[in-house]
Amino acid sequence: MAVDWDAAALVGLLAKVADISFVLDRDGGITELASDGGELAAHIDHHWLGRSLLDTVAGDSRQRLAGVLAAALANPAVAQRIDLVHTLEDGASLPVEYRLAALPDGGGVIAVGRDMRPVASLRQQLLNAQQALEQDYWRLRQVETRYRQLFDMIADAILVVDAGSGRTLEANPAAGELLGGGGQRVVGKPFPLGLSERSQRDVAGLLGEAQATGRALLSGVTRAVDDAPLSAVVSYLRQGTETRFLVRLARESADGAGGDEQSLPSSLQRAPDAVLLTDTDGRVLAANKTFLDLAQVLSDDRVIGLSADRWLGRSGVDLSVLLSNLNERGSVKLFSTVLRGDGGVNTDVEISACTLEDAPRGRLAFYIRDVSRRVSDGQASGENLPASIEQITRRVGRLPLKELVRESTDIIEAMCIRAALELTQDNRASAAELLGLSRQSLYAKLRRYDISGVETDAISS
Repeated sequence: MAVDWDAAALVGLLAKVADISFVLDRDGGITELASDGGELAAHIDHHWLGRSLLDTVAGDSRQRLAGVLAAALANPAVAQRIDLVHTLEDGASLPVEYRLAALPDGGGVIAVGRDMRPVASLRQQLLNAQQALEQDYWRLRQVETRYRQLFDMIADAILVVDAGSGRTLEANPAAGELLGGGGQRVVGKPFPLGLSERSQRDVAGLLGEAQATGRALLSGVTRAVDDAPLSAVVSYLRQGTETRFLVRLARESADGAGGDEQSLPSSLQRAPDAVLLTDTDGRVLAANKTFLDLAQVLSDDRVIGLSADRWLGRSGVDLSVLLSNLNERGSVKLFSTVLRGDGGVNTDVEISACTLEDAPRGRLAFYIRDVSRRVSDGQASGENLPASIEQITRRVGRLPLKELVRESTDIIEAMCIRAALELTQDNRASAAELLGLSRQSLYAKLRRYDISGVETDAISS
């Protein structure tokens, strides 16, 4: 039975199941159009009627569309597929996937389209995610490469031990040489290994202490092969559900400089005043808990190896003055300065320091006392500045404001110069640096304000 095809009705029916439907004549002209009324209808309106579908695509797609039209007309039994990108009037691109089939009467072609923008958006998101993953991958590879190079360059033995199983996960070449057997034989073995039986028990206890406190140190550890003395430092690390021990083993030098020399006695660890042990360059070797509290640091491994001027002094000048005086005199008493905490809190302190003469290498001990309460009380009852300002305010009405401001500025400037000379123990060069002045400018101001009570030439020469 012959079917009476109504092209408009057929297009309307197909539009219910597709996003867009066309009836095209044999040359590609649009004779019927229907859409689902969704977002696509806002871009493809009935003003397309009468136009050629070939005119709605870019030049490189016209030949493909013309070929598909010809194939659909030549083989009515087979639907032809083609992906097209329409160029809209506002310059936007509209990707659509079409199925083309010849009408039964052979008078044209019906095209059923599906909006591919959601698919294109997903593809773009997938591409962006893939590019981001590749960038992260290469960034991690670079970080791992730097980590490996640094890990292998460290002279001390470094091991990463799993806290759950007790097995060594990573070990640098120095660990293999120190503990014997090479790095590959160390990895995967239970830790501690390569140590004497007594030292293995001591280090096992050290791991437990580090797990409880976060960090633990032990000296006097000995190797199994030759009883060579070692020092051990263990840090406990947690990341998510994984826990690790970071173990550093270092040889103790024959003069004993590798162990107790760089640690404080328990009495100083519990001292109410801050205690700092440094080398002759001011690099921190040990610090007690009071110093860590004032410096707002969680553990001493955050300060060891760093220069003390990171925390001590208003600038690098204060530590330089201290080191210079310790080098010349061997001791310094009641040096007033500030201790700068990592959290931004500055504390007024007094420092007494001395050279440890019995140490095999140059070592300096700093005893730091918090005097912030004492200083604030003293400032509240001070007489110089308030009295001077009071004298100036009494002259209001008798002198112009400009002269009053100039006098008050001179008073404050003179007081700052005196304070700088006191802080630097009368060292003119250091005082000039502390004030941000040249030495010549400082000399001129000393003469201007007749500051001759301090013996400024005692050290500067």
